[in-house]
Amino acid sequence: MLLLRRAVPLSAFRRCTDQARLGGKARLIMRPDDANVAGNVHGGTVLKMIEEAGAIISTRHCNSQNGERCVAALARVERTDFLSPMCIGEVAHVSAEITYTSKHSVEVQVHVMSENILTGTKKLTNKATLWYVPLSLKNVDKVLEVPPVVYSRQEQEEEGRKRYEAQKLERMETKWRSGDIVQPVLNPEPNTVSYSQSSLIHLVGPSDCTLHGFVHGGVTMKLMDEVAGIVAARHCKTNIVTASVDAINFHDKIRKGCVITISGRMTFTSNKSMEIEVLVDADPVVNNFVKRYRAASAFFTYVSLSPEGKSLPVPQLVPETEDEKKRFEEGKGRYLQMKAKRQGQAETQA
Repeated sequence: MLLLRRAVPLSAFRRCTDQARLGGKARLIMRPDDANVAGNVHGGTVLKMIEEAGAIISTRHCNSQNGERCVAALARVERTDFLSPMCIGEVAHVSAEITYTSKHSVEVQVHVMSENILTGTKKLTNKATLWYVPLSLKNVDKVLEVPPVVYSRQEQEEEGRKRYEAQKLERMETKWRSGDIVQPVLNPEPNTVSYSQSSLIHLVGPSDCTLHGFVHGGVTMKLMDEVAGIVAARHCKTNIVTASVDAINFHDKIRKGCVITISGRMTFTSNKSMEIEVLVDADPVVNNFVKRYRAASAFFTYVSLSPEGKSLPVPQLVPETEDEKKRFEEGKGRYLQMKAKRQGQAETQA
């Protein structure tokens, strides 16, 4: 039994005529501009919906008591698996619940269901856990305290505290990669890291930002997924879909007017999956006193699909440099760890 449920306001989504609110859920019909050429909804579109739901419920909670007003900013997204593809014409049902609060952060769990409105069939497509911090409206660099939630069982608070400490440690471990950058290579060979690596440069405008001038986490995640998808498509030359996203860490806020560079590179391939590292760097071009900085980072996993939607073998990555070989082994370790975890879960359920 989850702890706190609030309806997600439909004004957060962009097509109000296609939405309805019922039982604390938001609904959104998937359109062609949400999907790839094969009709599969982009993983970035789903991630953006998830983040909007999380931002709304956490901002509401953080302003539920008298005190300084604030807005909840995304700090981290835990590993998210895309359990089932969503297609054009299906309806996405998004629900969000607060499951833990620390002194300065909120844990939100979001579920996404897809519904075929012709048959009535519903499927669970995504489960995500997000962490938010409340930032003062008077000073967005000031983190405020979070109103506590009341737990129905003591174990829920203890389990939440363990998750909080674990994600805090993992966030610290990712900061050492902040100086790593993706460099272009002339005339790369097929199946190498350089052959498929890609970058996207984006000027942050008002439509990308909150009313307080920094970028929505969902906007950043959508751009990251687009770049990762380009890398995957270049590598295997087939239709590709997002299979999972490892933890996304938001190291610093991105402000309006920044130029952001989203870079993606292949790090590891198994027989039927590809791991892609995505790095987001922000350059405050109108501020000479602030240097370019690492704003976010994550690992995306993609799979290759046939025209019939069947999983296809993936061309094996050929790492060339010592750094590429090191990243390949690290990716292999993450892959084997997750594979063992899934097998353990399957055995437990059996």
